[in-house]
Amino acid sequence: MDTMELIALVIFIGVYGFIMSERIHRTVAAMVGASLVLLINIVPWEKVPKYLDLDTILLLAGMMVVVNVARESGLFEYIAIKTAKLSKGSPMKVLLLFSVVTAVVSAFLDNVTTVLLLTPMLLYITKRMDVNPIPFLLSEVFASNIGGTATLIGDPPNIMIGSAAGLSFNEFLFNMGPIALVDLFATVGIIYLAYRAEMNAHKENEEGIRMTIMSLDENDAIRDPVLFKKSITVLVGVIIGFFFHDRLGVEPAVIALTGASVLLLWSGASPEHALEKVEWATLFFFGGLFIIVGSLVETGAIAQIANWMVSHIHSEGEAVLVISWFSAFSSAVVDNIPFTATMIPLIKAMGTQLNTYPLWWALSLGACLGGNGTAIGASANVVVIGIAHREGIRITFGDFLKVGMAIMVTTVAIGTAIIWLRYVGL
Repeated sequence: MDTMELIALVIFIGVYGFIMSERIHRTVAAMVGASLVLLINIVPWEKVPKYLDLDTILLLAGMMVVVNVARESGLFEYIAIKTAKLSKGSPMKVLLLFSVVTAVVSAFLDNVTTVLLLTPMLLYITKRMDVNPIPFLLSEVFASNIGGTATLIGDPPNIMIGSAAGLSFNEFLFNMGPIALVDLFATVGIIYLAYRAEMNAHKENEEGIRMTIMSLDENDAIRDPVLFKKSITVLVGVIIGFFFHDRLGVEPAVIALTGASVLLLWSGASPEHALEKVEWATLFFFGGLFIIVGSLVETGAIAQIANWMVSHIHSEGEAVLVISWFSAFSSAVVDNIPFTATMIPLIKAMGTQLNTYPLWWALSLGACLGGNGTAIGASANVVVIGIAHREGIRITFGDFLKVGMAIMVTTVAIGTAIIWLRYVGL
């Protein structure tokens, strides 16, 4: 191991340590690490565009602008109220319908935005039903992570994998969509079995609950009817664009940026207002991380690790098992974004001896669903637990772990089995 390789590894491990310990903000850790590898010239300046994954960063930025403009119309509150009314006051139907809606919305928007928009309405409805809100909140969290697994744009690891491997929106939907669907219903079943005694509304209140929920008017949630219609039109157009981007020869990032531009132009929304709500810290975190991982590629460290792995893995089947389970348990305790950024060049390097196509799905499976394992496994988990805490609802790390780990193991096992049957065979 030469000096540059050693320095790159020390910086990488140091940044990872700060991200895990949360002693400093993860974006600051990534920016400091990226600055160091650039100052020392481990990554030459002219190679920065090679490692800086603009497809991922611009796709995220475009979708953030679309969501920031659309949310001003009241669109997401409208969806939540419509869902609640469909349940007609039945706790089990609320659990199932909100899980399905959360998963579908998370498949097209980022998970944190989804839970930020839906959690307040879910808390309001469970309060009206006079039931324990914890199973509903947990189901929402798990459904958001599962829904994000289904599409190219649903979860940052998928965006990164799609960009690195050149996988299309439809390939993600075809490979990960069925897995997400089966996993979603398995998750709702596990939540029901674990909390069925606490999800029953008091009999004497059932009619009152039903009348309260049915009295909600979804139209009251619409704050700007014109923007509401324009937001729906643009969102549908963007989703259609994602379906056909590979046939059109256009990158998903271009679709997202086009949607953002059209909505800003058409709605007349203030660009300053829409852009100031873009999660710049997340985008700089991605940028810094890509450069740090690039330093490991530049020094040859990734190639050496990949060669070691390939020497101990003798088939695609073994690689699918190792990558899916290693990714799941790792993502349960560390941020799945830096983990995915590290695994991508490893899998690319394994391509010299193995067919990497099923391995990308194994990585997506483990990185996205591993976040369900613990309370800190995904950003959506932290956000929902934080909102619940402010409302006086305590979800401890142990409470989450007991259900979350069971769901993580079950859903990853189902997904691994489907990938194995599809690409490895019996």
